[in-house]
Amino acid sequence: MRQPFGLFYFTKGDKNVKTAILVDGGFYRKRAQSIFGEKTPAERAEELNSYCWRHLKEKNNVYHELYRIFYYDCMPMEKKLQHPFTKQTIDFAKSDMYIWMNEFLDELKRKRKFALRMGKLADAQAHYSIRPDIVKKLCNGNMKLEDLKEINFMLNVDQKGVDMKIGIDIASISYKKQVDKIILISGDSDFVPAAKLARREGIDFILDPLGAPIKPDLFEHIDGLRSCDGKIHNN
Repeated sequence: MRQPFGLFYFTKGDKNVKTAILVDGGFYRKRAQSIFGEKTPAERAEELNSYCWRHLKEKNNVYHELYRIFYYDCMPMEKKLQHPFTKQTIDFAKSDMYIWMNEFLDELKRKRKFALRMGKLADAQAHYSIRPDIVKKLCNGNMKLEDLKEINFMLNVDQKGVDMKIGIDIASISYKKQVDKIILISGDSDFVPAAKLARREGIDFILDPLGAPIKPDLFEHIDGLRSCDGKIHNN
């Protein structure tokens, strides 16, 4: 007889796999925009929630019990910065991105089983630079300096503490034997030491790069590669 367990049902002989899902927020937002297009904060939050839950569905009588979804990101930048091309001062605290990000994070806080782990932006070192593809055109002589436009510049601001928090949580969850499986949604190779630790502790470690290419040698440090949408094709 089937016995209920949360949103899942189990029979004798079924395998219950306790699973934690870790999401590199900056990576997810960028890839999701490219794959699924522009969305409102509420729509993007619901998209992420639904995407994570699809990871819990497997065949062969394997049932996942969700431990928690950990989401890692930074609060949007609030400082003012002068654009090198237009010479105008931009107040990022009044920007559309600032408003969007705050609403998006508020939506995630309301989602069941979500835990937000926030790092910080190194906004003191924030600066604009010419996009790499434009620099290549300038160096090749395919473009002149007088042809530059505002759109050819990009804002550079690094995150601080996000990778460290991901690594610490992977280690903590693994040492405490809180889950059987960790699913990491990221395309960053910095997670490799933490992934190796988790595997040594007997954790099944799955990477979801949302179809982004990963280095061939990374395959030796994970137990599987899986994405959960028909629009995504792993390389």
